[in-house]
Amino acid sequence: MTIPNNSSAKRITVQIPTSSGDAIEAWVYLPKGSGPHPAVVMAHGIGGIKAGGLAPFAERFREEGFAAIAFDYRNFGGSGGQPREVLSVPRQRADYSTVIGWAVEQPYIDPRQIIAWGTSFAGMHVLELAVSDNRLAAAVAQAPLTDGLAAAMMSKPKNGFGLALLDRVGSLFGRQPIYIPGHGRPGDLSIGATPDGPFGEKLMTPEDGTPWHDRVAARSLLSFFWRGPVRRAASVRVPFLLVVPEADSIAPVPAALEVARKAPRAELFRSVGGHYDVYQGGASFADVLRTEVDFLHRHVKTAAPVVPPEAQRTPARGGAG
Repeated sequence: MTIPNNSSAKRITVQIPTSSGDAIEAWVYLPKGSGPHPAVVMAHGIGGIKAGGLAPFAERFREEGFAAIAFDYRNFGGSGGQPREVLSVPRQRADYSTVIGWAVEQPYIDPRQIIAWGTSFAGMHVLELAVSDNRLAAAVAQAPLTDGLAAAMMSKPKNGFGLALLDRVGSLFGRQPIYIPGHGRPGDLSIGATPDGPFGEKLMTPEDGTPWHDRVAARSLLSFFWRGPVRRAASVRVPFLLVVPEADSIAPVPAALEVARKAPRAELFRSVGGHYDVYQGGASFADVLRTEVDFLHRHVKTAAPVVPPEAQRTPARGGAG
């Protein structure tokens, strides 16, 4: 689907086809002017959907002259795919690649200025893309998870891995997933069983009423706990902003700092507070957003504003009275 480049809508919903036949739903935020515009391709963390916390970032990027494309991974949110809320790292990374590929084909997008943006678990995908995807001009990861095993050791879901194995075996026989809640308090059976878990759930809950189950299939744990893209940090090939909270209880801080040290073109910003404070409603949101906008302006160029013909005319000089 191609959006008319003279569209006056501030946000448009598109369905992007995939090789599996399950469409990816994306929200496209278009800045003023016909472009071509640099584009920020955005996705959420584990179990999150685009309606839960991405809009404040996308809207600000649009105001600054960037097109923002926020999408749901397949099996989540408005995107297709069954069974629901089953996370696959290869599939989610492929979804990023598919959306990037769609973006570069749009006439109002500058194909040389694509930025991958990810929050929380999506930091794992963005880091890999910053290494391997030569379509990118830059990358941004906030509160990023870059080491699956370290994250699993930080927040061990109660009986989580036993359920993951049981769920995986059940999937071989076509059984419905066993789900684990996305947020909870310490000791709860949840992916993010941390003191700030309820706060995170509140911030991630869509304000527009979009249904959100805040859960992932237990088998999903087997897809990422052994992955460590932090080991590839030295191969990052684009400017890479890492926003790392001072007190992150979900995404391991040492691993993120290691990426910042080893990635040749990395920039590091330490945000105040915890994992969820980077979002609107959190203590660091304003500083994080300002830092990300500054990074984008320094590494990609927005389209020059269109000057109306009447404004281009040379004012007539006053004659003698």
